[in-house]
Amino acid sequence: MANLPDESFRDSIGTIDKEGKRAWVFPKIPKGKWYDRRKWVSYLLLLFLFAAPFIKINGNQFLLFNVIDRKFNIFGFPFWPQDFYLFVITMIIGVVSLTLFTVAFGRIFCGWICPQTIFMEMVFRRIEFWIDGDRGAQIKLNKQAWDAEKIRKRVTKWIIFFIISFLIANIFLAYVIGSHELIKMVTEGPAHNTSTLIALLIFTAVFYFIYAWFREQVCIIACPYGRLQGVLLDNKTIVVAYDHKRGEAENGRAKFKKNEDRAALGKGDCIDCHQCVNVCPTGIDIRNGTQLECVNCTACIDECDFIMESVNLPKGLIRFASEDEIVKKEKFVFTTRMKGYVAVLTILTGIFIGLLFLRNDVQATVLRLPGQLFEHKGDKISNVFTYKIVNKTVKDFDHVHFKLANIKGEIKVVGKPVFKVKKEALAQGTLFIEISPALLKGDKTKVKIEVYDGDLLLETTTTNFLGPRSFN
Repeated sequence: MANLPDESFRDSIGTIDKEGKRAWVFPKIPKGKWYDRRKWVSYLLLLFLFAAPFIKINGNQFLLFNVIDRKFNIFGFPFWPQDFYLFVITMIIGVVSLTLFTVAFGRIFCGWICPQTIFMEMVFRRIEFWIDGDRGAQIKLNKQAWDAEKIRKRVTKWIIFFIISFLIANIFLAYVIGSHELIKMVTEGPAHNTSTLIALLIFTAVFYFIYAWFREQVCIIACPYGRLQGVLLDNKTIVVAYDHKRGEAENGRAKFKKNEDRAALGKGDCIDCHQCVNVCPTGIDIRNGTQLECVNCTACIDECDFIMESVNLPKGLIRFASEDEIVKKEKFVFTTRMKGYVAVLTILTGIFIGLLFLRNDVQATVLRLPGQLFEHKGDKISNVFTYKIVNKTVKDFDHVHFKLANIKGEIKVVGKPVFKVKKEALAQGTLFIEISPALLKGDKTKVKIEVYDGDLLLETTTTNFLGPRSFN
């Protein structure tokens, strides 16, 4: 008689015990081909994460998320507040892409690409293995009295964790305020940047709390992406899965015995060694099926393959597979649902590319001063306007001036008629437009204004010019 599946895992998460207290996870050191691949991916992503704020393309930081000044750079492409619609579309494209990837391949993003997992498993966890030892040594140390050895190891680990958290906080700050500002603050010293230092220490404390204590709870409790699995995954999604058909067979899993014909006895290939559970960084039993806590890190695949090889059984008891592949032996198919996501993604990408081509590096706005009508100035009608010119480029425009394009008249800028607009800056002011009444078309005439830097046309904008009704 096959073992009945244990369904109790559905009533609670693996890191909470029966009394509702935190069940600390002490994972075994992972080893194997999938872990080696994940290390290479993680190291490349860590290199990118640390380098991205310091890479410049056409003078723009490669990645910048300056919420304070409302300026964002995505892959060296600057987004200003006026480009917020582009930024929103970019985020929607990212969400749809991640959704499509999840529907097809499960939560691989969490185990292989997510910065939280990369830092936890490839930086902090590896330091912990180096100081505290493997799973058994860590459990022993945790139960051990606070003697000299435990104090030395704990303090050493905490200091290293704090230093790395401080470094991550600095990199995080570089993404927010810009790497040039960060370098400037570092060279000036903390005495000249007390408020920034306080913010930096707060973020350091947050990162330290996450990686020293909260850990896998971020993926299980805090991250909304993990909660979306219930609506994104289906039986055709490829995930890290336990082949229960092969593992349980007719009479369920059983301990390994030498020279035993397990197939003849109806025993499954799972020898119930619990190594897949011991190596899991979120403390789950993958044999219970796809679970909220699983981040598809593949540690259980490596461990199970090693055990299967040791006992002369075929590898792949735990592998990347869909439920339909395990139960019905169906291969991966590109479902209608996935095609729908691809269609939406294609449309959004097309819209985004089209809007990028329509986007100007210089944006000019000329608006009539609220509450002001027109006035007579000699034989001309005069209107007063305010103007704003946004320079989104990384070069200065030194000789900016205005011209009327579709009607004869004169533009008088309050101040200098020719002015400078600095790189990545906003210039604003007041101007008067004077036009002969004979040229006006009714009480409201649309005028086209061209903005030049010397002889170079930067931007064209329109506004309404008011005149008396008698000139219709």
